[in-house]
Amino acid sequence: MGSDWYHSMFNLYSDIMKYTNEFYNKKNFSLAALPITTNSISSPMGLGSDSLPVKIDLLGQETYLADSMQFLLEYTLRFNNNGVYYVMPSFRGEESDERHLNQFYHSEVEIVGNFNDIINLGEEYIKFITKPILESDYFIKLNIKKEKLESIKNIIEMKQFPRVHFSSAVDILNSELPEGVERKNGITTINSKGEKHLIARYNGAVWLTHLEHKSVPFYQQYDTDDSKYALAADLLLGMGETLGCGERADYYSVQKSLREHEVSEQDYKWYIAMKRDFPLQTSGFGMGIERYIAWITGHHDIRDIPVVYRDKNVQIDP
Repeated sequence: MGSDWYHSMFNLYSDIMKYTNEFYNKKNFSLAALPITTNSISSPMGLGSDSLPVKIDLLGQETYLADSMQFLLEYTLRFNNNGVYYVMPSFRGEESDERHLNQFYHSEVEIVGNFNDIINLGEEYIKFITKPILESDYFIKLNIKKEKLESIKNIIEMKQFPRVHFSSAVDILNSELPEGVERKNGITTINSKGEKHLIARYNGAVWLTHLEHKSVPFYQQYDTDDSKYALAADLLLGMGETLGCGERADYYSVQKSLREHEVSEQDYKWYIAMKRDFPLQTSGFGMGIERYIAWITGHHDIRDIPVVYRDKNVQIDP
């Protein structure tokens, strides 16, 4: 209770939510009231899955804690085509470490629009919430290094964040940092070392665009009908991927993608039917709030950030 750090963290979380609401209110987006349980997890254990689902028994019924409520954002977008969003906890079952939490806060949004629309919205959002935070009394008291503050200010003043196609990024890393690229089961990914190298190379912020389709969740749209790439991108800041976005697959593409990702259609029948009966070109992004805080504070261990920490291997009070 006497820690200046956690007083500042409490204020940071509060302001991020306040400015998030302010940002979307100006656009007439709706705040979606959603549950924290789902049968349709967004990262099923198919090809390229990067997280473990958290299965629970809720009043005798097997279900999952939400790893993301993106599917229900797509659903609620049918009620307000301007846009829908939320900030709520998400749950992941893998081991926690300096970059990963079992429970984290997720700022997610869904809009009617395409890949470029959502990238532009992500940039606008980051800039909007960051400027007043940098000017707040509690943030100034964190005594963040001058060079770090200047770097953040320079980033949010950029007219547009740099963008690099995944294939070009792989070429860069193969030349400059080969250990930053990993290949497994025919899927190429860029690891944490590679992300940090790209961040430094592009002066603190870069969009990694057109990720390999098999490395991302099945619901992302293909770049072209026969493409190995997806209309999906990660915004690399601080410790790495901080905001992920993508254009959503349409009715025909999502069925093809489920097969290619080796994911059963059983829990996604309603999702497929929604795309058939109420077609809408949508795109969305999700930002991990703790990753964002790590970026603006320059902190290197995400586990130090939550005011109330939760870890699957640790019994923690309160």
